[in-house]
Amino acid sequence: MARPRTQSFDKKKTVAENRRARFDYAIQDTYEAGIALTGTEVKSLRFGEGSIAESYAEVKDEQVWLVNSNIPEFSHGNRFNHEPKRARKLLLHHREIQKLHGAVAREGMTLVPLSIYFNGRGRAKVELALAKGKKAHDKREAIKERDWKREQQRLLRDRG
Repeated sequence: MARPRTQSFDKKKTVAENRRARFDYAIQDTYEAGIALTGTEVKSLRFGEGSIAESYAEVKDEQVWLVNSNIPEFSHGNRFNHEPKRARKLLLHHREIQKLHGAVAREGMTLVPLSIYFNGRGRAKVELALAKGKKAHDKREAIKERDWKREQQRLLRDRG
């Protein structure tokens, strides 16, 4: 008889995060997409290796691809090891793909991966954002706001 699962489905183990994306882009919507990986890629991600810092996603032939993400070769992989910077297919519903394609084509938006993580069931997922690039003055405004919030916290801590 199979053992019952005690693991909750809301746990997330983040492997790679694109922290710069929230600063460089104004994020409109986020989507959770599955990612088609080979065995050695999954093992490499489970060891916490991988980077999506300079990666992006694109819609080609009614499919979404994660481009320029780096998952290093698995250390114990043999001749079946994977190529580190290959394009990886993202798994989304057809309607979501159509919506993303329309936004990228018409409104000039960008598909930016925010993080790669394992969900509660152990599946590798990508948090994908539909975003518009920020101008330089918007970035300066965000820096000013962040510094002001930090200053407020410091003043409240010193006073209390």
